[in-house]
Order: sequence, then C-alpha cells, then structure tokens
Amino acid sequence: MDFYERMSLVCSRIPRGRVATYGQIALLCGYPKNARQVGYGLRQGLAGEVPAYRVVNARGELSGAASFETWDMQKLLLEGEDVEVTWTGSGWQVDLKRFGWKNTMEEAEAFRREFEKK
Repeated sequence: MDFYERMSLVCSRIPRGRVATYGQIALLCGYPKNARQVGYGLRQGLAGEVPAYRVVNARGELSGAASFETWDMQKLLLEGEDVEVTWTGSGWQVDLKRFGWKNTMEEAEAFRREFEKK
C-alpha cells in the first residue's frame, strides 16, 4: 500500500466533528516526517474522496484554502459539523484540545495491521 493509499484510509476515518493534523496523519501512515506530503496529496486529490477539510496544521489553523473552491469552504464545512472555527488575526483556527481527533493506540495498531495486509 503506497503512502497516498494509506493517507486516504486514515483521512477517511477522521470522525465527524473532529479534525486531525497533517503530522498526525503522517504518523498514523507510518511516515512521521511526511506531514508536507499529506498536504501535497490532499491538494492534488491523491487521497481520493476523503474529508480533506478535517485536516489542519499543527496549530489548528485552516491552511488548506488552495484545495477548496472558495477561500472559506473549509471553515463552512467544519462549522457544518459543529466544529467551532475562530478568527485569530493570523487566520481561522480550530481549538485542537476541544476538536482534535484523539486517536487511540488501538486505532494506530489497526491501521498498521491493515497496511501490512495490502
């Protein structure tokens, strides 16, 4: 299973009403240093049909505007899932403590096992 297939699987499992970071996705894919590759894959559509709007940067900032039809689409999609998005002066941001996906070790192990099968 290549990186983008792994990324697609992980992103598809981000729960509704939660966000994950590029780094978190890379770590769950087994490539902890590939956060930028996650961003690239999402921008290029290489992850297939996944909820890319649920992926934010390490500070909780919405940084994927280039991936959406309008500059505020990511914000609107998150708000549609009751994720609170606030303006910080430097951009739109989500409180990761409140809305971050706190995946379990069991989930991480399940991903690893699934990656090994393919």
